[in-house]
Amino acid sequence: MSKSQNEEQTNGDTSTHDDELLNGNDRMEWTVAAEHNKERIDKYITESMDNVSRSQVQLWIGDGFVTVNGAKVKANTKLSEGDLVELLIPEPTTVEIIAENIPLEVVYEDSDLIVINKQRGLVVHPAPGHTSGTLVNALMYHCKDLSGINGELRPGIVHRIDKDTSGLIMAAKNDRAHASLAAQLKEHSVNRRYIALVHGHLSHDQGTIDAPIGRDTNDRKMYTVTERNSKHAVTHFTVTERINDYTLLELKLETGRTHQIRVHMKFIGHPLVGDPTYGRNKGIKMQGQALHAAILGFVHPTTGEYLEFTAPLPQDMEDVLASLRSR
Repeated sequence: MSKSQNEEQTNGDTSTHDDELLNGNDRMEWTVAAEHNKERIDKYITESMDNVSRSQVQLWIGDGFVTVNGAKVKANTKLSEGDLVELLIPEPTTVEIIAENIPLEVVYEDSDLIVINKQRGLVVHPAPGHTSGTLVNALMYHCKDLSGINGELRPGIVHRIDKDTSGLIMAAKNDRAHASLAAQLKEHSVNRRYIALVHGHLSHDQGTIDAPIGRDTNDRKMYTVTERNSKHAVTHFTVTERINDYTLLELKLETGRTHQIRVHMKFIGHPLVGDPTYGRNKGIKMQGQALHAAILGFVHPTTGEYLEFTAPLPQDMEDVLASLRSR
């Protein structure tokens, strides 16, 4: 696994799609660790996922969307160490997603797409059993027309950023635009740059973290750098400022794995400030990680023109930086 530009690169990709690119059914898999021996399969999956109820998991099991070592199971099936658990989340059939008047900061909009500067704390799309208070609900109120490629739970959503990450995200208003934007994401031609505040001083002014990411076997809701059941992940970073015992970075995503920047920064010993999952329980307190999607650039699906948008740092990050600089 490579931590800098000068070290050998390793490709640990064993999957077929980019986590941040949403298109089609989601497939998830876990390998059961020793501490979960004899645990019920429905309990295991429920605790491995965010915002999914046990009753929903039981429905998936009953409908045959869950296998253990390739075989369909019942909800009360007991697991053994080393079992391979696989879940294919089906496309929603009938679900009512209600348009909600949630304030949005619209950066750009036309008949093909919309670009939003998402506020920290806003979930991008609904999950089974949790169908309100998301960016999708807000977009349905604002736009009225969204691409249907990703089904009823995620209309228009081409990619996502974490709930507690602020910044730029695009959505498609028709299937043609959606296909074009999704293809650009898959080809890694979309320019996505983030600003992050991390703990400690990075020794290099710039570098590349090339390290595969997969589920953490000790905590199934977390991700970690691992060679096992992992996906190729590459993050480029440039130091923009060193402030006391902190470093401000600009990061460019080459791939878009779940929690990629947060996991990679923890991996090299510089976790994000305020990160409730991968950070440190000391120093600056924030409501979520100090991570902002500051630049988003792509080719317009109709005109062919390259568009690039910039979103300024949110006030909470500006306040933290001002406090550090005044020390």
